[in-house]
Amino acid sequence: MARRTEIVTIDTPAVAAVPAAYDGEGKCIAPAVAGKPAGRDHGKTFLLTEMSAADAEAWAIKALLALARAGVEIPDETAGMAGLAVAGLKALQSLDYATVKPLLDEMFTCVQYQHKPGHSPQEAGPNIEEVGTRLTLRKALFRLHTGF
Repeated sequence: MARRTEIVTIDTPAVAAVPAAYDGEGKCIAPAVAGKPAGRDHGKTFLLTEMSAADAEAWAIKALLALARAGVEIPDETAGMAGLAVAGLKALQSLDYATVKPLLDEMFTCVQYQHKPGHSPQEAGPNIEEVGTRLTLRKALFRLHTGF
């Protein structure tokens, strides 16, 4: 069976400036709000590809073992990505960066940048300019692997 894929297009449009508002006597009742340009990754498209079952299981086991070493209680009946979903992605926050970094790097091997439809996908890392884009892609990867 083929691995599932998902296309994610980043949507961080520009926000228009809002001019100040004044009452009938010329008194400012609402200050101007500066506009915000579109995010640097706005409109970029990324191809996410599910890990193989073996790779996903190994990744989840590494994450669950790291959580267990950190003292996070994990229900006995959990295993693999489903177990990680039950334990909660937020539980990873209890881990130190040195432990989490290899897991984060491995997760991003599932992400490719799709410059234009029909062109070969490229490595995603150098093509991501916003932290928010990385977070959006991580959430989408987790959803792709767990179904929620």
